[in-house]
Amino acid sequence: MDIKREPPKKTKQYILWSVGLLGIVAVSIGISRLKPAAPTVERGTLWFGVAQRGPMKREVNAPGTLVPEHVKIVSALAGGRIESLPVRPGENVTATTMLVELSNPDVTLTLLQNQQQLSQAYGTLASLKSTWRQQMLTQDGQIASLRTQYNTAVREATVIDSLAKKGLASANDIASRHDLANELKMRLDLEQRRVQDMKDAEAQQIQLNEEQIQGLKRIIQEQQNKVASLRVVAGEAGQLQTLGNPQLELGQYVNSGVELARVVQPGRLKAVLRVPETQAKDVAVGQSAKIDLHNNNTVEGRVIRKDPSSQGGTITVEVALTGALPPGTSSDLAVDGTIEIERLSNVMYIPRPGFGQAESSVGIFKVNPNQGDANRVTIQLGAASVNQIVVKTGLNVGDSVVISDMSAYDATNRVRIK
Repeated sequence: MDIKREPPKKTKQYILWSVGLLGIVAVSIGISRLKPAAPTVERGTLWFGVAQRGPMKREVNAPGTLVPEHVKIVSALAGGRIESLPVRPGENVTATTMLVELSNPDVTLTLLQNQQQLSQAYGTLASLKSTWRQQMLTQDGQIASLRTQYNTAVREATVIDSLAKKGLASANDIASRHDLANELKMRLDLEQRRVQDMKDAEAQQIQLNEEQIQGLKRIIQEQQNKVASLRVVAGEAGQLQTLGNPQLELGQYVNSGVELARVVQPGRLKAVLRVPETQAKDVAVGQSAKIDLHNNNTVEGRVIRKDPSSQGGTITVEVALTGALPPGTSSDLAVDGTIEIERLSNVMYIPRPGFGQAESSVGIFKVNPNQGDANRVTIQLGAASVNQIVVKTGLNVGDSVVISDMSAYDATNRVRIK
């Protein structure tokens, strides 16, 4: 007879299924927790810097040009037509070297007219003195006549007084004689005062005419200077840098005040730097500087002037050269200048990266030693120099960081360095 058997147990199968399911869940959880793969960067394309502690010089670098330190601008005192240009730019000149010869008949005619006015003023003065001299002689004659009449009247009054004492003269005659003497005395005093008034008036008239003559002399002197200025000279020894702006040509008419030439002192040059406005705030007169001439020569200098305003985002800074220039150095040479702002002591700094500004926070990749990767960290930057920048927080001495531009990896906090 058949014996009823119990169905086989599936416990072992269930266990296997459970283990498999748990494995799948564990793998899924592990995969979900995995970090995304870090992008790889070629080591040869990166620049690295190491955080250091010690003294650091703050410097500002700016391009510029060499220009003459002393420039004499020669301008036209009088307008005229150019008749001769005996010298050309680049030639050495002396103080008396004629640079430009001008012609202007109106200037010469004005001088002749002024000289004629001076001659007329001399004639007027001479006529005035003669007229006053004749008037004074006439007045002196009148005073002399009055004095004689007065003296006669005084003597007659004395005689009549003596007769009156003897009873030989009437009271009317006595009064008449005395009245005549008093009248003549008053007239004599008036004429003498008139003489003094005439002398004062004469002195004033003569002074006014002499002042007019002196004024005409000064006008003539200035006009003579204008005539002489038609032969334009250098005024000082040096080198003729430019001859007009633009270049002067024969037959050209120039107006008064126009720049005709520039004379410079060869060898006396200074550097004019164009410092970015953001970096120029700490530049001050007296700071030391180094000027790179781009020919393996560097010249020491110091800041002598700083423009108060900016143009095109830059501020002009002038540097006097204290060191000797190499022979043959000429103006308009392109240079680079480095100005020392200050020296900081005992600060932590790194080579200045291609991103980030002074006194700001920036993310930078710090290299993990012996791991072949770098993590992004946030550091606080301080004062900056040309090639270095202070690190306030975020790094330790000896940390290596990537100072290349890593803006392409802004979306990740970790990179692999291959």
